[in-house]
Amino acid sequence: MRGSLRNPVWFAIGILQPVLYLALFGPLLAPVTRSPGFPPGDGWQVLVPGLLVQLVLFSSIGVGYQLMAEYRSGVLERMRVTPTSRAALLLGRVLRDIVVLVAQAGVLIVIAIPFGLRASTSGVLLGLALLAMTSGALSAAAQAMTLLLKDENQLTAVTNTLTAPLLLLSGVLLPMSLAPGWLHALSRLNPLAHTVDAMRALFLGHFADPAVPTGVVVVVLATMLAIGWGTRTFQRLNA
Repeated sequence: MRGSLRNPVWFAIGILQPVLYLALFGPLLAPVTRSPGFPPGDGWQVLVPGLLVQLVLFSSIGVGYQLMAEYRSGVLERMRVTPTSRAALLLGRVLRDIVVLVAQAGVLIVIAIPFGLRASTSGVLLGLALLAMTSGALSAAAQAMTLLLKDENQLTAVTNTLTAPLLLLSGVLLPMSLAPGWLHALSRLNPLAHTVDAMRALFLGHFADPAVPTGVVVVVLATMLAIGWGTRTFQRLNA
């Protein structure tokens, strides 16, 4: 956390892209809200939860490069000779990423209010909790992948290959309910799509919507798997 506080410029850079989407893409959703299949809520209640998930996805890419820099500079090597738990080496970084992400998400939500965002306060808080778990899962997975590849070029190739389908099949900008049947069915295989659906329901205050428990279950399972994968990767690094 101290390292992140010493470089606050990255905090601002992280939310720059979502803010641009908010300002330049959000107004285009107004006519789309009248299309058949558009989910409940106005354009802002659909767009902002999607942008928050997009923020998590792109933030996780930066996590890998930060860890790669620590690996190259010998920071991890020095930590290997200490009695520190290998799980703590992972979870410390994951919790740092979650704190930064939630702070960025809070700023983005506040910026979205003048644009027209109206959301349930309790739904927003629950949505941030779900977003924090999603951030933890992606952060742990990104760190595990980084330590497996140990090469910037390979990491770039893998992240670029994975990011595109995850983003396009999550419905962060346009809801997947507008997609053809086959594309909507394919999106159900993407854990981020369930997170987006759950967050949109929470922002509307629709706590009984089936998308909410489905999203929570998917995110919890993904977090457990990612933390387990990341912990084993740090342990093998010490072998």
